[in-house]
Amino acid sequence: MLRDNRSWLILLMSVGLVVSCSRNRTSADGGAARPSDPVTDPARTPLRGGTPAAQPEAPAQPVGAAPASAQPAAAAPARSLVLDAGTPIKIRTTTTVSTKASRPGDAFGAVLEAPLVVDGVVIADRGAHVDGVVAEANKGGRVKGRAVIELRLAKLHTTRGIVDITTDERGRRAKGTKKRDGFMIGIGSGIGAAVGAIAGGGKGAAIGAGAGGAAGTGVVLGTRGAPAVIPAESVLTFHLREPVTFS
Repeated sequence: MLRDNRSWLILLMSVGLVVSCSRNRTSADGGAARPSDPVTDPARTPLRGGTPAAQPEAPAQPVGAAPASAQPAAAAPARSLVLDAGTPIKIRTTTTVSTKASRPGDAFGAVLEAPLVVDGVVIADRGAHVDGVVAEANKGGRVKGRAVIELRLAKLHTTRGIVDITTDERGRRAKGTKKRDGFMIGIGSGIGAAVGAIAGGGKGAAIGAGAGGAAGTGVVLGTRGAPAVIPAESVLTFHLREPVTFS
């Protein structure tokens, strides 16, 4: 009986010693290593064929190069717009010019009556200022020839600044004065005839009419014809003689 108790005692002490050694070894090793979980480890996740999935590599980028999203966009090439020769320019004068007061080279003012558009781009809006000059101001002769005045455009105020332009001429000729001249001669003849009749009867009337007519003719020959006038608010259309380029 005593021998059996000793045997059990020795067996229990042996088991306790083995358990104590196992615990000490586990503590010394820091715990047993756990195998990688194939579900949470993407490097070990098998494909359908059993081969681990290859991880995509980021493309190599030169040292110092900016990201693609930060690269500046290429600048669009400069576009030139051209008003071709022959382009009509419709204007409305803002000042009155006439052969009575204007001389060649004098300036006059105007505004665009219609906008200038090239390829859908507005070069100058309606109402933009236009500078012009008097090209000719001929007062006409005292005996024959009517007065003539001609204008041309010199500068155009555009959305891209003031530009020099060259255009054809547009002008006006004075009205004829034949009716007025005939009336003045007739008035002179009538007055002369009346005076002659009072002084010498029928013969005196004839002489007076001739004298009066001559006097009226002298007045006509000594008087210039009507001036040529282009009043303010006149609408004129000019045409470019040379093309104009806008960058």
